[in-house]
Amino acid sequence: MEICRCPLSHLISLLLFLFPSETACHPSGRRTSMMQAFRIWDVNQKTFYMRNNQLVAGYLQGSNTKLEEKIDLAPVEPHAVLLGIHGKKLCLACVKVGDEIQLQLEAVNITDLNKTTEQNKRYTFIRSDSGPITTFESAAYPGWFLCTALEADQPVSLTNEPLEDIRGTKFYFQQD
Repeated sequence: MEICRCPLSHLISLLLFLFPSETACHPSGRRTSMMQAFRIWDVNQKTFYMRNNQLVAGYLQGSNTKLEEKIDLAPVEPHAVLLGIHGKKLCLACVKVGDEIQLQLEAVNITDLNKTTEQNKRYTFIRSDSGPITTFESAAYPGWFLCTALEADQPVSLTNEPLEDIRGTKFYFQQD
């Protein structure tokens, strides 16, 4: 039996060819910026919709299902994303108002955001997947998570107490 005596660089090149990675394809480690629309609902089956210019989560049935808002997701880094309301020039932003951290909808087109600037960090969420469940943590305010109230038809907000008996921070997220 003959043993291959290839130089190590040839072996590494062969492995990168056989198992391409995002880092190998994009040396900067950044993903290509491709926005996609998603359906989002919490683990209690509440979907997102707009009411009085505010994003809320509730149970939509029958003809009301057409009120469901799709969420645009634009990757920033492998696990960091920008979130916007599909078809509208509105982005989810994490801001400090007084002593509180709040979720706001800001009139910004998600495609106009420069994803690398510090000032746009308030629009960035760290997406963590665990099987079919996704959580979204504020990049600007670590420890603060996108959440829904246990009651229906309440505003989508942020919480730093991700206990399931207080707020829902776990979501199903499906490409539309």
